[in-house]
Amino acid sequence: MVCALASAVCFGTASVLQAMAARAAPPGTGSGVDPALLLRAFRHWRYVAGLGLDSLGFVLQVVALRTIPIYVVGAAVAASLAVTAVVASRLLGVRLSGREWGAVGLVCAGLALLALSSGAEGNRVGPAVLPYVMLGVALSVLVIGLAAGRLAGSVRAVALGLGSGVGFGVVEVSVRLIADPAPTRLLMDPAFYALLVGGGAAFLLLTSAFQSGSVTTATAGMVIGETIGPAVVGVVWLGDRTREGMGWLAVVGFAVAVAGALALTRFGEAPTSASAPTSVSGPAPTSTSTSTSTSTCSPTAARTAETEGRSERAAPDDHPRDPDRPGD
Repeated sequence: MVCALASAVCFGTASVLQAMAARAAPPGTGSGVDPALLLRAFRHWRYVAGLGLDSLGFVLQVVALRTIPIYVVGAAVAASLAVTAVVASRLLGVRLSGREWGAVGLVCAGLALLALSSGAEGNRVGPAVLPYVMLGVALSVLVIGLAAGRLAGSVRAVALGLGSGVGFGVVEVSVRLIADPAPTRLLMDPAFYALLVGGGAAFLLLTSAFQSGSVTTATAGMVIGETIGPAVVGVVWLGDRTREGMGWLAVVGFAVAVAGALALTRFGEAPTSASAPTSVSGPAPTSTSTSTSTSTCSPTAARTAETEGRSERAAPDDHPRDPDRPGD
């Protein structure tokens, strides 16, 4: 459990550093999967430092996955958003509201309940086809990333978030499926390739999401994808269990931790400039110039403004008044 919490600290801190570096990197193709973005981000020391923390966090996560149930590790990794929120409040000057501090408390309370209720790691190896299923899912994450580049708005954010979350979930399950870490056995194990493909694809999608602007929806999708699916696999096929009579407590703790993480999803966003750029070319435009600019940019708006202007002016006197004609 200590390793799981330490990995959350590493991942949460790395998210802030990498988000800052990804936003500073030059824009790329706009595709959901942009491998060149990683090369551009590597020019920033924050990204390299974040990658180092990610590597340390992954090692700690592997140790945790080999000793405690997947659902506990998944909830702990989701709790990295609480770490991201606290680090962002220090490094970026982001102010946490009372509600968000309450969400941080919920995450901590949920993890405490999970620690009290979780049993030992399951000892099942699962169906023989499960490693190949994980490899297929990992490959599908790449397809999702490529397709996400053609989407726009919140749909794109959902696709990127779920894709990265599923990829990280594949990593969690694949670590448990690797029976022998010897190099010669790893090269023959489909679970090892599922780990590599799933982790790499998830990392690409998440980095692209960091650069694309507001990724609150994407972060929520990532949390769901990396917690619920692996937890189900661990309980159903790998034998993960709770302590005797404490299954209900584990369910409550898992739900509370994930709910708290979802309440903090805005801290998965890339940092934005605190203030808009100030013009140095002269005084701010008057309302007249603003109207002129709007009319030039939007013919429809110009016609509407012209019609409204006519309605405010008195109608021209088109004919001489005739006392015998109604209305004159």
